[in-house]
Amino acid sequence: MLKFVKVAAVMALGAGALMLSGCEDQAAKPAKSTEINFSILSVEKSQKLERLWQPILADMEKQTGLKVKPYYSSSYTSLIEAMRFNQVQAGFFSSASGLEAVKRAQAEVFAHNTNPDGTDGYTSVVIVPKDSKVTVADILKCDHKLNFGMGDVKSTSGTIVPKAFLFLPAKVDTNNCFKTVKSGSHGVNIESVAAGVLDAATANSDALNELRDTPEGQVKLAKIKVIWQSPMIPKGVIVYRKDLDPAAKEKIRSFFLSYGSGTGPDAERQRENLRAFQWGPMRPSDASYLLPERLLEARVALQEAELANDKEAAAAAQAEINAVQKEQAELAARTTPQAPADVPAAQ
Repeated sequence: MLKFVKVAAVMALGAGALMLSGCEDQAAKPAKSTEINFSILSVEKSQKLERLWQPILADMEKQTGLKVKPYYSSSYTSLIEAMRFNQVQAGFFSSASGLEAVKRAQAEVFAHNTNPDGTDGYTSVVIVPKDSKVTVADILKCDHKLNFGMGDVKSTSGTIVPKAFLFLPAKVDTNNCFKTVKSGSHGVNIESVAAGVLDAATANSDALNELRDTPEGQVKLAKIKVIWQSPMIPKGVIVYRKDLDPAAKEKIRSFFLSYGSGTGPDAERQRENLRAFQWGPMRPSDASYLLPERLLEARVALQEAELANDKEAAAAAQAEINAVQKEQAELAARTTPQAPADVPAAQ
């Protein structure tokens, strides 16, 4: 797999610094970790999310011997910033927010989640109330008559994918198209559409599938319908900070990659815990898993630049597209099977 190049930022060291003793070198290594904070995006009410995550985090504590504290937030940005400032040391991110964490927050990808059947990928969707007559064509009219719900700016399925495959190909600027634009999690968007507060909103197939697991969710599902669905997109990633104690890294990595993969009652219980999220077993991964996300974001940037007639931004976006495609070609040449299929180009 392609590895992000690790650059040693050793600059302006004096002669004395070059003569550090072995003891000082040892002291510079990451301190042994006994406790970590694990970041979790609150896409649903925190009480429900805590109920779903609690058994997994309890298993994590038992297997790793680490004290694990959940760090919940409804904002991708706050989760990225929390990792950037070492307020959290590991966490689950979407491919878009995971990429941003890799770029800005010392994050290192070590696993990605799968579907319950072990396959990769999910889809972005646009939903409307069940009895609504709003169509995709109505949404693309940009007549400022609809109240629309988007995802977090760093949400792959809530914002980036709908832009890439629905709005920008139609030369639609979502910031200047609707009566109002609300930014919310998939759970908030689903509730708002079901209640008739929003005329339409983005969500994803995983969020809709989760609704089928509870009577309350089924009631919401019965009040909405899907009018648009994207091509398949990569799943989320599990990351930890690069400077985390190596021993703690290995404990966390081993836990997630073995969780739900064994046999017997305990393994089946673990699989049930994962199925509550519409997840299957975790798969080993690294930064190359995010290459399709990088390409997707670059294509969105190119489309937006062309829409704004910004030649400088368009050239920068095209340069990023070329760079990612080169890395993908090099990765393919090494015949490593880990990376997911590239996200199809937006037409």
